[in-house]
Amino acid sequence: MAKQAKITVHPSFSIGEISPRLFSTFLEPIGTMVNGTMYNPKHPTANAQGFREDFLNALRNTAMPACRLPGGNFVSSWQWKDSIGPKSERKVHLDPAWYQYITNEVGHDEYLQWAEQADTEPLYTVNLGTGSIQDAMDIVEYTNHEGGTYWSDLRRKYGHEKPYGVKTWYLGNEMDGPWQMGSWDKDPRGYGVRCNEVSKLMKWIDPSIETAVCGSSASFMDHYPSWEETVLEQCYETIHHYHSAPPGDTRALLGGSLYYEDFINTEVALCDVIAAKHRSPKKVMISFDEYGAMVRPCSPLHPGYGPHNMAAAHYRFDPNRKYILHDPDNMQERRFPGGDMLHALSMTSIQLAFLRHADRVKIGCMTGGLGALCASDHDHVWKSASHYAFTQLMQYAKGTSMQTAVESETYDMPGYAIDDTSQYTGKEGVPFIDAASAWDKESERLTVFVINRHEDTDYPLSLDISGFTGYTFEKHLELFSADFDASNSFENPDVIKPAESKEASAQGGVLSTRVKPLSWNVICFKKNA
Repeated sequence: MAKQAKITVHPSFSIGEISPRLFSTFLEPIGTMVNGTMYNPKHPTANAQGFREDFLNALRNTAMPACRLPGGNFVSSWQWKDSIGPKSERKVHLDPAWYQYITNEVGHDEYLQWAEQADTEPLYTVNLGTGSIQDAMDIVEYTNHEGGTYWSDLRRKYGHEKPYGVKTWYLGNEMDGPWQMGSWDKDPRGYGVRCNEVSKLMKWIDPSIETAVCGSSASFMDHYPSWEETVLEQCYETIHHYHSAPPGDTRALLGGSLYYEDFINTEVALCDVIAAKHRSPKKVMISFDEYGAMVRPCSPLHPGYGPHNMAAAHYRFDPNRKYILHDPDNMQERRFPGGDMLHALSMTSIQLAFLRHADRVKIGCMTGGLGALCASDHDHVWKSASHYAFTQLMQYAKGTSMQTAVESETYDMPGYAIDDTSQYTGKEGVPFIDAASAWDKESERLTVFVINRHEDTDYPLSLDISGFTGYTFEKHLELFSADFDASNSFENPDVIKPAESKEASAQGGVLSTRVKPLSWNVICFKKNA
């Protein structure tokens, strides 16, 4: 029997306001994500533009706040001007990032019009790899200017009378990565100067926009965090990170949020140092414009290789590799290894880390987030377990993020190496209970989110909210599967779905309940009328 765990939340101790864009997604033409899932003119539900309405309808029903598009590594050589206008006149290019043909059937306008139809905000990434400053200026003019200029009138000619009004623009993608086309790996100062000029000129075209600069792609980079320090010195104004764990090591996967928190703390400290050096009152916010956690088998290590030599791992050329033309008729289903609960818990553990830093982390674009919200194959869509957890965060993680004190048993996480570049130091004293909370004062609801990281132990849990005068227990929703390898499918869509726990009882502002092994829990309190 596990010892009692305790969570305390008090109204006097807040963290910061929660941005709805913390629960955003990411779209890049990898495999058949675009050409097959988003766009398939042969699909029975395809609309006049070739977009799958079954996929769109499912996303609309989630109230997805924002989606970063159109990439990704792909965007660093994408020539957006070749993707507009009549499809018969668009140019086909090679995409060296993913060794695929880019037909541009889905181009700049289609990405933005798909976002309109999905009722979501587009977060747009510009090509700062092989693209020019002029291209960046022109894309803002084409996209956001009312009319009366060559580029804005061309947009109107091609069928979109009003400006798209894109507000957030990412200045390149993973620009410190040696794998990136047009990488600034060896010239952070040059990238910072470039960003300063690009951001300035884009804002001279449209002063209402916000821009985001790339930080280090991972803490494994040998130049982390000095690279972004040099960049910020030049432009003073995002972040990619993926956590990996070996197969079967669920504790390491769910403990990955601690590495995210290390990453966040380093970036925040660095930004604040630069602010002080510049005597600037401006406080830079953080966007995780790609993030994820995954199971990856460990690869052999190479002595003498260097534990953090990311560059050497990517300067390789395969003479036998062929370019691929992705065809939705040959669409293969891509699934996260393991059952639905593994994916749901690994992602929500990261999202809870973001919530605990909501004062500085304002955007989070989940890689695979579209698939988490709407699982799909060639013909069908359905809801995975991740759908429920993700949408519950969208629904209940509103208002103010609150400090959430956790007392529980702990475990130690030994260090491990996935490969020569992804090597993790160990962590001691990782709590089995992971939690964050949100106080929505407008709707007078307090919500506490809880993950039980233990593989086989129920935890008795006491939740003290006695400082919230007049608030009483409303419900405890749990997502759990006795079969951890189980998954939902189109044929069996309800294998895993939320259920209301009947364990809870409250007295004097303290709730007593139980959380099941490897479960996701949403515990709500409402103020009495």
